[in-house]
Amino acid sequence: MSLLDSGSWQGKIFSDGWRAGSGGEHAVTEPATGEELGRIGYATPSDVRRAARRAKEAQRGWAAASYGERAAVLRRAGDLWNSHADEIKMWLTRETGAIPPMGDLQVHVSADECYEAAALASQPYGDVLRTQQPRLSLARHVPAGVVGVIAPFNVPTILSIRSVAPALALGNAVILKPDPRTSVSGGVVLAEIFARAGLPGGLLHVLPGAPGTGEAVVTDPDIRVIVFTGSTRAGRAVARLAGEHLKRVHLELGGNSALIVLPDVDIERATSVGAFGSFIHQGQICMSASRHLVHSSIAKEYAMALAARAERLPVGDPNKEQVALGPLIDEQQRDNVHRIVTTSIDAGAMLLAGGTYQGLFYRPTVLADVPTSAPAYAEEIFGPVAPVTPFDSIDDAVELAGGTDYGLSLGILTRDVYQGLEIAERIPAGLVHINDQTVNDEATIPFGGVGASGNGGRLGGARANLDAFTETQWITVRGDLPAYPF
Repeated sequence: MSLLDSGSWQGKIFSDGWRAGSGGEHAVTEPATGEELGRIGYATPSDVRRAARRAKEAQRGWAAASYGERAAVLRRAGDLWNSHADEIKMWLTRETGAIPPMGDLQVHVSADECYEAAALASQPYGDVLRTQQPRLSLARHVPAGVVGVIAPFNVPTILSIRSVAPALALGNAVILKPDPRTSVSGGVVLAEIFARAGLPGGLLHVLPGAPGTGEAVVTDPDIRVIVFTGSTRAGRAVARLAGEHLKRVHLELGGNSALIVLPDVDIERATSVGAFGSFIHQGQICMSASRHLVHSSIAKEYAMALAARAERLPVGDPNKEQVALGPLIDEQQRDNVHRIVTTSIDAGAMLLAGGTYQGLFYRPTVLADVPTSAPAYAEEIFGPVAPVTPFDSIDDAVELAGGTDYGLSLGILTRDVYQGLEIAERIPAGLVHINDQTVNDEATIPFGGVGASGNGGRLGGARANLDAFTETQWITVRGDLPAYPF
């Protein structure tokens, strides 16, 4: 039975079932063709207020349910991701421009997020504490209440489900605001999956909408924890609002991740790693390899080999042909990528491949000898661009890699693994990959960045999720009433 073909979601939001949103309805557009794929409903702040009140009410019963009941819902949700994989991948291809292998990855990780969350429901949730008093002293984790999740367009299923699943498993309700550009794969799919998995009504609300809707999620008094994934600029605004309302906020923001290439590598294999890190999903991943820092003794050879790979990569509509890169999400994103490329060339970078586009299809681009003042070096690109900058010594590489406000992912390619670990210790980063590119994710790992890449919060893995979506409560128990001097 199809997940989405019934059309019950068309032009609606999900809040106690499918219903009209106060903001009307908007087109779902395919980036590759401009074709309208359907309509989604738009929520307004009034819809958020209604949903938050309902979620707070429903959450009490869900928190009181047995861990077995919550785990069963999450297991069924994981099975549904797998049983509807082909349909979900089709939507990911058409709505987000993802090539089919990227869709495979998203479905696989999304299912795993549900299975891991199912196991999280039965994890120990407290500690027995030492005390100098004649009493039992305990710390336990209790559900936070209602969790607000604001997710981006680029990897919409993973970046929604990685918060929705553990939050639900731990007894919370969730208000999810997906990006309007990818609200079907990043929102409608989740609503349908959890409804079919038997999640009780009122616990998950899917509310696409304009920025004011996201602001309402952050400020609503019944939503106690905020998870935001998006740009650093928007993340700072979310953090300010959350701080004013004394809310805990988990931020996964932008990146300008370095791939350090030492002179002892096999250049052909290294450029395969580097090309994947920069060009997968058109570079529209926060962890993309945004700066290739290559030892000066091999930098020219590396850049030329990387450019040769880029020239061979096919670009086109992933729904119609086998390609390596699909379209960028919209014209605004394409124009920003092209601005970065052209102004970097003006700043002294050498164009070795790409730098051109047709419609939203941007050719994989390699820039050599990129100065540190160029936008392609200093800014998050979020497009299929690989800037190559040479370095002369390990100290130079460390200074270059760490000389940015961002601190998300780091890759180091070298035959000397221990030297790679020593280098990594000197560079602030939330994620480090020795002998791999910078784009990696699993449902079992704590994910998060530092600096302009996030506030150090971690999502993923049992311990991190337990900390993220619960409050710690101290409890003491005495056998008899104590005697006080009053």
